[in-house]
Amino acid sequence: MEAFSDGVFAIAITLLVLDIAVPSGSEDDLLGALADQWPSYLAYLVSFSTIGAIWFKHTVVTHNLEHSTSTLIRLNLLLLLVVSFLPFPTGLLAEYIEEADAARVASTVYGTNLLLTSALVSVLWRYSVSSGLVRPGIGDQEMKALTAGLTPSLAGYAVMTLLGLFFPVFALVGYLAVAVFIIVPLSALRLRGHQA
Repeated sequence: MEAFSDGVFAIAITLLVLDIAVPSGSEDDLLGALADQWPSYLAYLVSFSTIGAIWFKHTVVTHNLEHSTSTLIRLNLLLLLVVSFLPFPTGLLAEYIEEADAARVASTVYGTNLLLTSALVSVLWRYSVSSGLVRPGIGDQEMKALTAGLTPSLAGYAVMTLLGLFFPVFALVGYLAVAVFIIVPLSALRLRGHQA
């Protein structure tokens, strides 16, 4: 399950770069054409960070599993479905972020995708805990820390999705902040788990 999931994450994160392109016939002002692609660079950075953050969450979950069930595998497939969809709203954001009404729609689609992704990671973890699939020896305090570390982004993504209805560029920067907020504490938590 982990190896297959890592492959899907790797493909999804790689597909993001395909949306970055300079229009043909830009040789007269290539530097200007490169600068005009700033929405693609920003969308790429945000989505790369977000997929990285979700992958981090996923590895924390799988690292702490003792075994799996067919239900867990199905939940994992649902998560991968939503993750692998992310390059599409990333492309929408890159293309329409400078168009007022279209940017609101693109930002909402993007935010909804991120909210679903984060919710599914939380469901995956909570199902694992409630079904007794986690490795033995995890204390109550560590369990609470893991659960807290795997859930807080839900509120952040919900707020940013609403913000995107009015200020899409600010929401995009907010999505990046949420991803960084996930990566930094979870990396410390994961490293502690490996040392134990």
